[in-house]
Amino acid sequence: MNTPAASHSSTQAEVWAALDPLTDPEIPVITLREMGILREVRQGGDGVTEVVITPTYSGCPAMGQIEDDVRAALAAAGMPARVVTQLAPAWTTDWMSEVAREKLRAYGIAPPQCASHAPAGGSAVVRFAGRSPSATDVPCPRCGSSSTTEISHFGSTACKAQYRCLDCMEPFDYFKPY
Repeated sequence: MNTPAASHSSTQAEVWAALDPLTDPEIPVITLREMGILREVRQGGDGVTEVVITPTYSGCPAMGQIEDDVRAALAAAGMPARVVTQLAPAWTTDWMSEVAREKLRAYGIAPPQCASHAPAGGSAVVRFAGRSPSATDVPCPRCGSSSTTEISHFGSTACKAQYRCLDCMEPFDYFKPY
């Protein structure tokens, strides 16, 4: 016999299955679920399925595309739903899965240090040259060296900083911890 709870659970599983292939528009090797942007699938007060998303930061230009992608995936699966943007609690890089971190590294982007382990105040001492102190080491995603330095606090997107490896001399993005 199909109880309401069992039916609801199966619907959630179907929704998650439809959403699982969706990737981040700015980093196409990572899914929205792995990034922690897809927060929850729930039943709205009116019985319509709601998909809760949280932006990686306020003003993220990819959020419009993410909402459109979620709506399109669910429509293609024949599932009526709405997208709800939830700002609190604020997204944190701690929500990223280990799989996402490994995919970032393989893609050439240094994964973030966990926000809960970031330096106090979320910032590091400004350095003009030389090696970063060990508390803020950002290993190079290409050669693995920890001898790196930040060359610009702003990378290819606002959520990344530009670094250079002092061993292989290659520049790379670092996904900032939030």
